[in-house]
This record gives sequence, C-alpha cells and structure tokens, in this order.
Amino acid sequence: MLDRSLLPAGCTVLCAVSGGADSVCLLDLVRRLGDVTVLCAHFDHGIRGAESARDAAFVEALCKEWGVPFFLGRGDVPAYAAANGLSIETAAREVRYAFLERTAKEQGADVIATAHNLNDNAETILFRMARGTGLRGLTGIPARRGRIVRPLLQTPRRDIEEYLTAHGIPHVEDSTNAETDAARNRIRLDVLPRLESIHPGAAAGITRMSETLAEDEAFLASLAEEKLALWGEAIPGAELCAVPRPV
Repeated sequence: MLDRSLLPAGCTVLCAVSGGADSVCLLDLVRRLGDVTVLCAHFDHGIRGAESARDAAFVEALCKEWGVPFFLGRGDVPAYAAANGLSIETAAREVRYAFLERTAKEQGADVIATAHNLNDNAETILFRMARGTGLRGLTGIPARRGRIVRPLLQTPRRDIEEYLTAHGIPHVEDSTNAETDAARNRIRLDVLPRLESIHPGAAAGITRMSETLAEDEAFLASLAEEKLALWGEAIPGAELCAVPRPV
C-alpha cells in the first residue's frame, strides 16, 4: 500500500495524523516497516471544540499504545484566517503545515508523511477542473513536495478502510466531512461516487490521466527554460509572442 520509494530505509518519518481512517492507516503501516524511525504529529486547529479535543486525545492514546513518540500542536485558525484575509480551509492548511515543518526540523525528521490517497487526488482534480484550472492544476496532488511525501497517493480509500477493518484498528470521524455545504465534500460524497457508478475505476483513471499530464507539463516547462536560457535577461518581444502559448 505504501510507496516505499518515498520512505527509504533508515530515514526518520514524521506522520501527520488527524485520527481519521487514512492517517491512522498510514501511521500503522509506517510503524510496521521496521527499518525507519516513526514519529507522530497531530494539530488541533481550534475549530471543532470538544470534537477536536477528542481527536487529539485519541491520537495521543494510540501513539502511547503503539510506542510512537507523539507531538501535539494547537492554533487559533479562525483568528489567523481573519487576520490574514484567508478562508478557514486555507488558514488551517497554512498553520498545520507550519507546525509540521517546525516539528520535523526540531526532531530531525527526514520526511513528513501525509495520508492523501487516490480518491483525494481524484477529488482535487475534479474540483480544479470545475474552476477552470490549467495543465499544472490537472496534474493533481504531488507525491513529493520538498519534505512532504504522500506514500498512500496510489491507494484507494476503500483499501484503507478494509485494512483498518481487517486489523481491528479504530479511528475517529470528523463530523464536518459529512457536511454537504462545502464544495469539496459534495465532490467526495456525490460527484465521484456517481462517476464510479457510471464507470467503475473512475478515480484510478483520473489519477492515471494526471500522471500523463504531469509528464506533459514537465516537458513544456523544460522548453520554456530552454527559451529563457537562450534569451538571457533581454527577452525579445517578437520572439516571445511567437512562442506557442502552452510553453
């Protein structure tokens, strides 16, 4: 289930764990590898009150049971969002990743592993398509970006749920995931399941498309870099206008 190329033997892995099915599965799989050092980080966004406290307590107890070092971060996401003119979702992502990067640096972690899966990638691509994204947006969620790695990106959510059931591993549910007023939730709860009913394997097909487009995007980027290297600092306007728009 894990992409081992992202988790080389001997590395220290900081797993970002919310307590949900995906991240609990990630933590269990990584701790079972045996040839990496595993750490766990959980961030309380200060959004969901008692439910947030429950999640933090659950992850901490799980880490204690499994013998995994646990690191807890807390933040006031609504205040951060208001101060910086951001949506709650964007603000939550920024403060969470800042905490993860800081913790990884302090603990000497080589990589930060998040639990994005194949369905998450397909949902992200569909969401971007609806907003009229370009080629780069259609490449989906990257398996690696800096210190961040996503070892479950090729794993369907169904396989993750089946793994937890088979091993009797508990997890918690974020009640906001069931709210249908958020566009991302509607894609996850309605749009993608409908696509799967029309064409089984749609999520995997969307992911394969994104991988092909990532290669195309990389090729076009290389062409652009060649042009810039050729021109240097003085870019001739006429030649720039003659370059195909995708480049």
